[in-house]
Amino acid sequence: MELNFREIATASMILFAVIDIIGSIPIIIDLRKKAGHIQSEKATVVAGILMIAFLFVGKEILNLIGIDVNSFAVAGALILFFLALEMILGIQLYKDDAPETAAVVPLAFPLIAGAGTMTSILALRAEYATMNIIVAIIINIIFVYIVLKSSGKIENFLGKQGINVIRKIFGVILLAIAVKLFATNIKSLFI
Repeated sequence: MELNFREIATASMILFAVIDIIGSIPIIIDLRKKAGHIQSEKATVVAGILMIAFLFVGKEILNLIGIDVNSFAVAGALILFFLALEMILGIQLYKDDAPETAAVVPLAFPLIAGAGTMTSILALRAEYATMNIIVAIIINIIFVYIVLKSSGKIENFLGKQGINVIRKIFGVILLAIAVKLFATNIKSLFI
């Protein structure tokens, strides 16, 4: 199995948009203020392990409950669609409990490796080679680590407006990806 740069780039962009670590900077800053510091290394390692583990056992879990990957990919495309709408329109469709501490639980899960990320990983598995998805996960984990380590500097550099612009751009990209993922996988459900 050889690496495909296009697949790696696309999978990386999808995961980057879904993880939305730039959009999470305000949450990360709040956590840092509440707890004094955040466990960047631990959070990124745990999130990476969760994502790669789900890439391999997620399909088996679905098979156990009788759902095929294409159906899950269609469901994932719908979730991505709504996540994209949240990012573009600046509304909140899904309300998550605010994390109370800066431990692994709020950072690694659900902030980094949350339901949207897990859904995206399984949806990607329906379309891309596993090795390319693993590389995309690693690229994103490295980026997440850099952002966690320098969240204060990034916030000062981008400002609130800059963060909002980036969220909207990635929201549009995510929306287009959701439409493509839906169109690709919906056909197989009716064949």
